[in-house]
Amino acid sequence: MSSNKKYWKSVEELNENSSIVETLRNNEFVEEIPTDTFLSDKDSLSSSSTTRRDFLKYVGFSTAAATLAACEGPVHKSIPYVLQPEQIIPGVADFYATTMFDGFDFANLLVKTREGRPIKIENNTLVGAKFTANARVHASVLSMYDNMRLKVTKIDQKDATWAAADLKIKASLADAKAKGGQVVLLTGTLASPSTEKLIAEFIAQNPTAKHVVYDAVSESAALDAFEAVYGERALADYDFSKAATIVSVGADFLGDWQGGGYDAGYAQGRIPQKGKMSKHFQFEANMTLSGAAADKRVPMTVAAQKQALVKIYSIVTGASVAIGKIANEDVVVKAAQQLKSAGSKGVLVSGIQDKNAQLLVLAINQALASEAFSTAGTRQIRKGSDAKVAQLIADMNAGSVHTLIMSDVNPVYTLANSKEFVSGLKKVKLSAAFSLREDETASVTNIAIPAPHYLESWNDLVLTKGTYSLVQPTIRPLFSSKQFQEGLLSWTGNSASFYDYIKANAAVYLNGMTWNKALHDGLVVGAPVPTTAGSADYTAAANALAQAKSEGEFELVLYTKTGLGDGQQANNPWLQEFPDPITRVSWDNYITISRADAEKKQLTNEIVANGGLNGSYATVKVGNVSVTAPVIIQPGQAPGTIGLALGYGKKAGLKEEMQVGVNAYALYNNFNNVQAASLTKAAGEHEFACVQSQKTLMGRGDIIKETTLTVFTAKFDEPDVWNPTPKVSLDHKEVEATSVDLWESFDRSVGHHFNLSIDLNACTGCGACVIACHAENNVPVVGKSEVRRSRDMHWLRIDRYYSSEETFEQDNEKKESFNGLFGDKGSLGGFGQMESPADNPQVAFQPVMCQHCNHAPCETVCPVAATSHGRQGQNQMAYNRCVGTRYCANNCPYKVRRFNWFLYNNNDEFDFHMNDDLGRMVVNPDVNVRSRGVMEKCSMCIQKTQLTILTAKREGREVATDEFQTACSAACSSGAMVFGDVNNKESQVAKLAESNRMYHLLEHVGTKPNVFYHVKVRNT
Repeated sequence: MSSNKKYWKSVEELNENSSIVETLRNNEFVEEIPTDTFLSDKDSLSSSSTTRRDFLKYVGFSTAAATLAACEGPVHKSIPYVLQPEQIIPGVADFYATTMFDGFDFANLLVKTREGRPIKIENNTLVGAKFTANARVHASVLSMYDNMRLKVTKIDQKDATWAAADLKIKASLADAKAKGGQVVLLTGTLASPSTEKLIAEFIAQNPTAKHVVYDAVSESAALDAFEAVYGERALADYDFSKAATIVSVGADFLGDWQGGGYDAGYAQGRIPQKGKMSKHFQFEANMTLSGAAADKRVPMTVAAQKQALVKIYSIVTGASVAIGKIANEDVVVKAAQQLKSAGSKGVLVSGIQDKNAQLLVLAINQALASEAFSTAGTRQIRKGSDAKVAQLIADMNAGSVHTLIMSDVNPVYTLANSKEFVSGLKKVKLSAAFSLREDETASVTNIAIPAPHYLESWNDLVLTKGTYSLVQPTIRPLFSSKQFQEGLLSWTGNSASFYDYIKANAAVYLNGMTWNKALHDGLVVGAPVPTTAGSADYTAAANALAQAKSEGEFELVLYTKTGLGDGQQANNPWLQEFPDPITRVSWDNYITISRADAEKKQLTNEIVANGGLNGSYATVKVGNVSVTAPVIIQPGQAPGTIGLALGYGKKAGLKEEMQVGVNAYALYNNFNNVQAASLTKAAGEHEFACVQSQKTLMGRGDIIKETTLTVFTAKFDEPDVWNPTPKVSLDHKEVEATSVDLWESFDRSVGHHFNLSIDLNACTGCGACVIACHAENNVPVVGKSEVRRSRDMHWLRIDRYYSSEETFEQDNEKKESFNGLFGDKGSLGGFGQMESPADNPQVAFQPVMCQHCNHAPCETVCPVAATSHGRQGQNQMAYNRCVGTRYCANNCPYKVRRFNWFLYNNNDEFDFHMNDDLGRMVVNPDVNVRSRGVMEKCSMCIQKTQLTILTAKREGREVATDEFQTACSAACSSGAMVFGDVNNKESQVAKLAESNRMYHLLEHVGTKPNVFYHVKVRNT
């Protein structure tokens, strides 16, 4: 029997005579939406007085610019969807091939768009697309939706139009031409043949004009050396997969050295195959990603590195160079001898910013006839000249520069002598800057022109000689932006669009391919012509370098962090919150110092009651410039050296939350990353947002498992020696932990069953997977204070482990020799000692996400069954069921669940991208944005796996082998992460699951995870 009980929504309804109730009852919408006036037909739509902005306002949007641009798409207009183009299907993603190059980072990409809205960066997997996205490239899609971008042209800091600015620049150019005044185009490295051709045409029409190339982080020494020997201003390319012995002297080639992008080739040689893997020596001052991956890492000052390079040169080439006793001579000699015996299978790289050092690098690789060293497909991604930039500043201050036009550079922020640049700028008759945001430089020029993001632009690129890449827009410009190239076309009197200009210029590079095919693929691969080697006075270079000595109290080594790089994306909250792979600190830069030097200066780090890390402040002085920054005591830092990251301390054009750190460019004198410095302790204590302070294995033997290549090879068929299976007691007998179950298992051999493989040998800690996960799964940014409270929301973290002894094996020996509780060998004192990392520790990186346990401890304790197990192996979360008890997080041995302490979406307390309409345009509509009070975690990208299954079903086929991907596995350029269906025995993940290097995290707990790891093998 149905109930006739009356329900009411408000007290007002109880008043039968209320006119308000009657009105609301009859009107679903309080304010009528005038749809008839503009949705009736195409003609009335185009002539409607009701704008789309008004319509969006009614339906809940307020960002007309982004939505309008997204719906129009790059080519075809698609507003409204009653006139929907065939190419766009709501709910189905489109992908555009493009290329990213911002003067610092570069990659061959696929851009995922939804309803015309770019939301995700993917790697282009075609043959020849060798440059993959790093963490910064993955995050670059969010930078496009930055609400602080420069939106309109400004003349003298007042809103204007491009037409007005164009007229003003043309008048200035005509005046310069008439008076013989100098015109300067100041740009970053362009790597664009069409742009360089345009500039040549501009200079031809303006004889007093010149082009100056300025790289904020200089590679001028390497460029000068290569130009001296090979006659071309470019950089050699390296293929580390062809190297059996790698020696690096101060080059973080797994980081940003000479542009980076070397990790894929390096990882190929690091996975042991048939008893062989590459041997890697690293000599460096700061602890870097390359140093962390090395088999033998030697911390040394840069002066000592120069002498080591001379010693290696003399051994490899047989040249006689007078050099006395050097630091760590035994290791240097051993590395040089192994390098020489490797011959063509050896390679040497160096990051020392000294032309003589870079000449020796070329000489050593020539002597080895190194296969890994390539002068055929030279890198075109750095072209800056320190000398020409210095000359420009002198010319500006002399008053000889009439017109200065800048594009994608920010010298007021990045120059150490920026005050001289600003004073010179005041003497220039007209200055103009094309810039993404109103940064330090754009805010002091006469004209500031908003530049489009690369996802809104056309361009062409030659990243390496022999390749040709295209940049195409994936969305119409969000704001009234103009490309620098469009300006050049206007100033040279060319009425063509830049798209037409590129297309006309492309025939030389297409190598027989059609334009449409090249645009579809994103790149054309040709056959690079080898560069002929000339000669240089290598002996003189070696003799000069042999005299190197440390100057000052400390050597300050400036570097770029994995997160922010040169600082172009300091506006990006994903990158600010990304924990540095080495220090695990986010939202900061800091002075790194060795423990011995910290003790001398009475500098401390301490973990406080809430788990946060605190540290002293110190003042670094270089010449007459001082910078005060917090201190991190860094294991592995060479005594006598300190480190400080560039790219922080920006203020202009950034939200207040992003204005963090100090500007280290102020100490970057003469573009040299090594400076003589003094250090003094400063007052105060700094609060770091550190997600993992200095940790050791400390009894966690089955979290990081490692062995040596010697043991691995000799006992390959006896994995229990180097990959023991944990044992437990059952009926007073020792049995394998994996054979004991509390529950009966169901049949997992039917249908798909997903596994994720992670190879610790291939993982470099680069963090691309972390940012890709952020983008794919709408992971919120919580800010520094919340991270400090251990409330970071990253679904995927990369744990970094140090050894307390020189090797992890010595850690284990120490642990196993504990006897009793107290004394030198007591476990209490011993474990306390193991919390202190060695001065030169071995390092291991381990990505950890939800392990998707088949016997999941979280599932058994959830009182509302919010977390459960799927047939395909995923541990699933029903967010609407979750009531936030957090029992599951308590019961998870891997600590991978994240609790929404606050509402991070549309909340002024968390003013990051999810707090404004423009920033939310990056949100993936396939993944819901979680609200406050629920538990969230890695879903193994269930939306991607289901899409793959549905796509195959729609196309009437089986899912292809290795077609399944997660965000992290697709982003992993080193091949460390492999995802797939373990029930498909042909899949790569199924084969990896059978490897005798395979093990599970905390296997003795009996959780039976669907994520497995591979034992780390060191070639010591």
